[in-house]
Amino acid sequence: MDQKNFSKPLSLAKVQVTDAFWKKEMELVRTEVIPYQWNALNDNVPGAAPSFCMRNYRRAGEVEKERKAKGDKFVQIKYPLDTFETLPKDGKMDGRFYGFLFQDTDFTKWVEAVAYSLTQHPDPELEKTADEAIEAVCAAQREDGYLDTYYLINDQDMIFTNLKDNHELYCFGHLTEGAVAYYQATGKDRLLKAAERFADFIAGKLGHGEGKKAGYPGHEIAEMALMRLYDLTGEQKYLDLAKYFIDERGTKPYYYDIERGLTCPEGEERYSYNQANRPVRQQDEVQGHSVRAVYLYSGMADVARATQDESLLKACETLWNNMVHQKMYVTGGIGATHIGEAFSFNYDLPNDTAYAETCASIGLVFFARRMLEIQAKAEYADVMELALYNGVLSGMALDGKSFFYVNPLEVLPEACHKDERKFHVKPIRQKWFGCACCPPNLARTVSSVASYAYTENDTTLFVHLYMGGTVEGEKVKASITSEFPWDGHVSVTCESDTKEPYTFAFRIPGWCASYEKEIPKGAELEEKDGYLYVTKVWAKGETIRLNFPMEIQFLASNPLVREDAGRVAVKRGPVVYCMEEADNGKNLHLTKLCVNGEKTAEAADELGEHFVSVTAEGRRMKLGDAEKQPLYHLYQKEEEEKTKLKLIPYYMWNNRGEGEMQVWIRACE
Repeated sequence: MDQKNFSKPLSLAKVQVTDAFWKKEMELVRTEVIPYQWNALNDNVPGAAPSFCMRNYRRAGEVEKERKAKGDKFVQIKYPLDTFETLPKDGKMDGRFYGFLFQDTDFTKWVEAVAYSLTQHPDPELEKTADEAIEAVCAAQREDGYLDTYYLINDQDMIFTNLKDNHELYCFGHLTEGAVAYYQATGKDRLLKAAERFADFIAGKLGHGEGKKAGYPGHEIAEMALMRLYDLTGEQKYLDLAKYFIDERGTKPYYYDIERGLTCPEGEERYSYNQANRPVRQQDEVQGHSVRAVYLYSGMADVARATQDESLLKACETLWNNMVHQKMYVTGGIGATHIGEAFSFNYDLPNDTAYAETCASIGLVFFARRMLEIQAKAEYADVMELALYNGVLSGMALDGKSFFYVNPLEVLPEACHKDERKFHVKPIRQKWFGCACCPPNLARTVSSVASYAYTENDTTLFVHLYMGGTVEGEKVKASITSEFPWDGHVSVTCESDTKEPYTFAFRIPGWCASYEKEIPKGAELEEKDGYLYVTKVWAKGETIRLNFPMEIQFLASNPLVREDAGRVAVKRGPVVYCMEEADNGKNLHLTKLCVNGEKTAEAADELGEHFVSVTAEGRRMKLGDAEKQPLYHLYQKEEEEKTKLKLIPYYMWNNRGEGEMQVWIRACE
């Protein structure tokens, strides 16, 4: 593993985003999503599923206050731990935990989004709200560091007795990520100290050694959270714990068998859902719950980089290749089945029953950036870009007040309402979810999007994503202008002198067949792994100009993807397009797109959004009086009429009411 290829993300405090596209998204999160989600966490959104999140923290704080006051005389009122979700009966609540057992993370992801927002736009009132909430959270923490309200409220004697199912380490992971982000944004360490104490508690209970359990997370995220804590503090114990979780996972005898005192009947694959069916270095196919998987792979990449573990990196590369080349949707979505929110077998990518959870695309972004930190390869950044503009942003309405958990590539609303196989697919975005992992996850990702655009090392500033703004690296400052994702012209101006040669590395997008460049005199150029390296001694004011033409492309799938045979998807630049009923009428399945016909891209403004729409020549089968026709009849050539098909960016679908949608369209000459 060549450390010369390593790079690290820039601090968000060193990047200011002025980009028309992403600045708008970030402002939407700041002004609408963060306040809306705070109300949701406090159960103050009429018509939305209750969160119970802040209620649980306050209730756990009451329990801890009572425990401290009574000391040895404290006797906890215990409640059952046998439900994944607990709801009030007949609208009446008692002292137990309510909601999903991982509900704590609604807050910790929210506070992480707040932290990132504060780096771009200081807001004393928002910071005050977060500070007060943090006090309520920390008041629930035990003196020994444990902090998970499900057990603090219901039964503290059962802590770490069901790591496989009950998400304690998942809650720790999100707590830690939020705590690190908030400290970096504000300098306040109240939540960070709580996360460190919880990490120390875990290290004292789990691992190899006398009195410890050889357990590891059921739902991964603790691994990459511990690595963030390690990067911040330099404490070796956090790297050691992350490495232990990864190395121990999937070894025999299975810890989950030992923990629960039972053996699942599925044999060797029984823990593939948790990516724990075999040691991670022996895994060669992405399996199981898609979010858990990419969170694990992100942690594996972090540990591989920190320890220069070639075998672990090799496993990451193998899993990446299987996922991206055999199990990823054209939108950057992953997870083909609602059963287990999981990957299916290779090339099984159904459109109308797709799961493609918003959180899964976000996790794919995490994994891609970590692979980029090890070595700058355009494929990683291409996938990161694809997921951000499509599979991630589709999870939120343009007004920031409703959300998709599942992101299908084809929707017939009647089927969503009447076909149980498709009940997981919602034809309209929801105000909130009882299991609300996606909305705050999306908020924290959009708020921190600049951290995915650039990385640097001692010699090079890497530009992975093109967005307008200013960047202050360790050795150079630069300003960037960009109209991505609608226009491919980019200019980068060096805003400082360099005393020695320094390199800018620009990703050449994989969707671009050729590109144009205008480079200052005296620069050395090299293309490597999909990046253009430009090296020289820079003078302030020197500018690099690039143009990546955005042509309308018709994509075909691998022939082994059964659902997409004979169909095309439309893409322009990084943006995937779809047809909607609002533009093309009902029965989208009767349409065909003429791949050799005229096609145009036009600037449009609708629903407060500036975007580029695509119009293409097509045909539509004449429906006639179909309801009076027999169900089956002898084949005869279809009667068709010419039509114009209008397509909009996939992330914008379902902002004009309920209706049909389709990404993959039947092709004709």
